[in-house]
Amino acid sequence: MRYVLNRIGFFILSLWAAITINFILPRMMPGNPADAMFAKFQGRLDPAAIDAMKEAYGIGQMTIWEEYISYLHGLLTFNWGLSFMQYPTPVRDMIAQSVPWTIGLVGTATIISVFVGTVLGVYISWKRRGFLDNTLPVVSMAFQALPYFWVALLFVFVFGFKLQWFPMSHAYDPGITKGFNIEYISSVLHHAFMPGLTLILGGLSGWIVGMRNNMIYTLGEDYVTFAEAKGVKPSRIMFSYAARNAILPQLTSFAIAMGNVVSGAILTEQVFSYPGIGDQLTNAVTSQDFPVIQTSFLLIAVAVLVANLIVDLLYSRLDPRIRTGRVE
Repeated sequence: MRYVLNRIGFFILSLWAAITINFILPRMMPGNPADAMFAKFQGRLDPAAIDAMKEAYGIGQMTIWEEYISYLHGLLTFNWGLSFMQYPTPVRDMIAQSVPWTIGLVGTATIISVFVGTVLGVYISWKRRGFLDNTLPVVSMAFQALPYFWVALLFVFVFGFKLQWFPMSHAYDPGITKGFNIEYISSVLHHAFMPGLTLILGGLSGWIVGMRNNMIYTLGEDYVTFAEAKGVKPSRIMFSYAARNAILPQLTSFAIAMGNVVSGAILTEQVFSYPGIGDQLTNAVTSQDFPVIQTSFLLIAVAVLVANLIVDLLYSRLDPRIRTGRVE
């Protein structure tokens, strides 16, 4: 119980630090949204219009402490403010539109890469020094070594521009009515194939190599050797004895990876003009849209902190030595 309370206390402290830093960083950026808007119009706006924008945005109307208190109150009441660049659209509505696309794309790609990578890692470790064991890790690591945004650009050029097999931008065809129907779902899957494949190839190597190394270490344990000596079937040894224990570190990485799903793949979404939170965050930073920047970064930080808390609590149940701090 003491370990759980310590973890929760650390989570609360980390969350407060993330909230505070999230408030401070956008305000350390030079200029303000009104000046950015003025620059876009290349001086064609009247200075009085700039003053009116600042008043509408609330810039310079409160002290920094008053802004901080208002910011905390807004977080607790889910009133995340209004977008500067899409005024007066609530930030909550913008986030609600973008986060599902990112979770659907990055979450699905993460789950597929984890499942495929784990299964392949188990297989090639069992068939050590075989053809797949000698080639698959090398090939997958070659893909991982390539910048994923470069792979995305390559896919756009080859499969989108040259072959025209897949669309090069957006999440679905503009002329399709959104709804739970075959036409809309197939259009969404068609648009998500290339960005999803980019993310899968970029993350597959880590899961393959990680599971392979865990399996090789586990296969050398005494209980596996004893099971082989008893004549236990190889398939049972592989799954019930070795893989069951070797997969524990993978669960930790998977939980953290799922926490990072909210952050999405910013450059991939930019390349494919995918309407996720990464694309929205990039536009907000360019436009100095403080409310959108703050909310996006905070969601990312909270997702990562929650994932780490779940991992800590899960491992404390799986391994009592973590709770007691003793290694026997």
